[in-house]
Amino acid sequence: MEKLNILLVGSGGREHALAWKIAQSPLCGRLVAAPGNPGIAAVAELRPVKVTDVDGLVALAREIAADLVVVGPESALEVGLADALAKADIPCFGGSAQAARLETSKAFTKDFCARHGLPTAAYGVFTDAASAGTFLDTLAAPFVIKADGLAAGKGVVIAATRQEADAAVLDMLGGRFGSAGARVVIEEFMHGEEASLFAICDGQTAVLFGAAQDHKRAYDGDTGPNTGGMGTYSPPPVLTDALVDQAWRELVLPTVAGMAAEGCPYVGVLYAGLMLTEQGPKLVEYNARFGDPECQTLMLRLESDLVPLLLAAAKGQLASAPAPVWREEAAICVVLAAEGYPDAPVTGGLIQGADSEFGGEAVIFHAGTTRDAEGRLVASGGRVLNVCALGATLHEARDVAYAALGTVSLEGGFYRTDIGWRALSQHG
Repeated sequence: MEKLNILLVGSGGREHALAWKIAQSPLCGRLVAAPGNPGIAAVAELRPVKVTDVDGLVALAREIAADLVVVGPESALEVGLADALAKADIPCFGGSAQAARLETSKAFTKDFCARHGLPTAAYGVFTDAASAGTFLDTLAAPFVIKADGLAAGKGVVIAATRQEADAAVLDMLGGRFGSAGARVVIEEFMHGEEASLFAICDGQTAVLFGAAQDHKRAYDGDTGPNTGGMGTYSPPPVLTDALVDQAWRELVLPTVAGMAAEGCPYVGVLYAGLMLTEQGPKLVEYNARFGDPECQTLMLRLESDLVPLLLAAAKGQLASAPAPVWREEAAICVVLAAEGYPDAPVTGGLIQGADSEFGGEAVIFHAGTTRDAEGRLVASGGRVLNVCALGATLHEARDVAYAALGTVSLEGGFYRTDIGWRALSQHG
């Protein structure tokens, strides 16, 4: 196969991990990232086009004669980038705006689950506080309150009391998340451990693409506010082969078939957030892209070439594509976040040590970085760096990652010191 011109859309840690892996492919001829970040600049050309600038991205894809566009963030899918690329006859790894509703509208996904009999929590969708309160009367604490639309991983409140639940409903309906909170989804609380399962899809066929376990709370011991993710590891021991098989049969395959039957075939990554309950795996949420930071650990563990899989999915040819091959090692990712994250992250903090050569199995991905006027690396977002590592065991991977993290500094930055604690406490 001739070498490919590839356009990668996005600027976070997920996209840096994808760029790092794509650049290793013998099929990758020219890799362009828009808008990218200083870390991605080491392996790709950067172009200053925003992820929601559909016309600009289509024009860029045409300019570089892109053979494949890989979409990282969900916001680009929501505004119809994949649809526009399809009209331009440019292969895109990423779903249509209609298909991406599995992530961009929690109400759509819950209703889809109801239509297709998929295992998930009991729920209600509301646009006014009075109706929401009536539904809350039927549930027992704790309560799960979600903004319907995209809220950068922060639109979920686990309310311990009814008073907190009512406040969260009023907060969301009152405009905290803008149009994303115009509707709220209220769910019964599910008990169990959460884990994430990934599938690559081409509209008809799905291929299993690993699993991970995330840490959403900001501080050690799973305390503090919900975030976009403070760290992750893969594979998660709690997600056994039997549970993976059950989730695949009861959730993933019916979802792919159901979306196709409803006229919006699903292309790209289907990320199933699962609650492992006593009744079996139930869906917490779907995401329409690689998780962040889950993607980082998957890219470290993926031994085979990523590009043929992405291209096959984009062209509807997954059934004849080679299956992914995984390294046996465990991978871990620790997020170094800016002071004030997730509510009001402080940007501009000086980063030191991120360009070091760590040797061994440690890799740093840039998540929220930029260069200042003097060319120094500074924080530009809430999650700033992803310090990742491989190890023969999760314990070993964790030690390598935290050793590397000890050589990096961010003014006012913080990170969790207990990433992987569930697996390590239960499985050694």
